[in-house]
Amino acid sequence: MERGKSSTGWFYGFKLHLLVDDCGHILSFRITRGNVDDRKPVPNSLKNFIGKVFGDRGYISKKRAELLAFDKLLLRKRCIIETINDQLKNIFDLEHSRHRSLSNYMINIVAGLVAYSYQDNKPSLNIAKKDLIPLFQSLIPNSGYVA
Repeated sequence: MERGKSSTGWFYGFKLHLLVDDCGHILSFRITRGNVDDRKPVPNSLKNFIGKVFGDRGYISKKRAELLAFDKLLLRKRCIIETINDQLKNIFDLEHSRHRSLSNYMINIVAGLVAYSYQDNKPSLNIAKKDLIPLFQSLIPNSGYVA
């Protein structure tokens, strides 16, 4: 186990990286050692996805920020991942140090993610159709799409 640093300080262990949609469904996840830079798993995590992606500042390198176009309207909606992380930590008990083996830790992570996926009321962005129009226009330049 390696020593890593987060926004709350130094720790020993692993980090869980999530890719979620606007309805709160987990699309993909990666587990890295605590000392791995948050930006490292991003390219592989996004390999098969099309569309806009929003993340914590720790996930966006300067180079990547220059390549991505950010919509201010949708950036305000990125709080969904913080809500999901909070539920995983507090409801599904994914953040603790009682594991005595790596396999126990991994089973606990997968069990928490599965339990979350069966939750009836997942955090959602509730994006209205009118809010999606700028997204479509930016994905397809000169589309002429009018609401």
